[in-house]
Amino acid sequence: MSNKIKYGLKNVHYAPVTETTTSGITSVTFGTPVAIPGAVNLTLSPVGDTTPFYADDIEYFTAIANNGYDGSIEMALIPDSFKVTILKEVIDAKKVQFEESDKQPAPFALLFEFAGDIKATRHVMYYCKATRPNIESGTKGQSIEPKTETLNLTCRNLPGTTIIKAKTTDETEETTYSSWYQGVYEKSTESEA
Repeated sequence: MSNKIKYGLKNVHYAPVTETTTSGITSVTFGTPVAIPGAVNLTLSPVGDTTPFYADDIEYFTAIANNGYDGSIEMALIPDSFKVTILKEVIDAKKVQFEESDKQPAPFALLFEFAGDIKATRHVMYYCKATRPNIESGTKGQSIEPKTETLNLTCRNLPGTTIIKAKTTDETEETTYSSWYQGVYEKSTESEA
C-alpha cells in the first residue's frame, strides 16, 4: 500500500562528490553522508524547455528537456562542516573560519525524506551545487525569533550519466531503505527476477 499524502521534511544529509577523469571518462565517488539538523523547507523546480514540432498542421511531436532542478533548502543553521567541505571555506591555525572569493563550491549529493501517512519516502539528488547563504539576524526584543539560512541549489545529472535523482517506493527492499543514509544509493545493475 502506498502513501496518499506527503508532508514534513527531515533527515537532510549531504555527501561530498569526488570526480575523477581518466582517458576522457569521468567517474564519480560519494563520501559518507553527513547529517544537517534543522530542516525547515525544500523547494526544487524542474529545469528544461518544451519544444513542439509541427507537421501536418498539428503538433506532431513534443520534446521535453530534463535539465534537472533549481531551488532552495532552508535550514535552521548551515553547519560549519558544510561550509568547509562544500562551500570551501578555510579554517586557519587559530580556528578562525574564512570565506575567500577565489573558491568554488564542491558538488554533493543531497539526501532527505518526506513523511507520509504510511512510510517516509527517502530521496537523493545526485549532483548538487549550492550558493552561500545570506547573513542576517535581528535584535532579540521581547521574544526570540530564530532566523534561518537558505542555500540556493542547482541539481543536475551525474557527470557521464543521465541520472538526476532517485527515491524509495513502497516496494523498496527493507535493507536498502534502512541503510539509505549510510551511503549514497547507486543504481542497481541487477536485472529484475
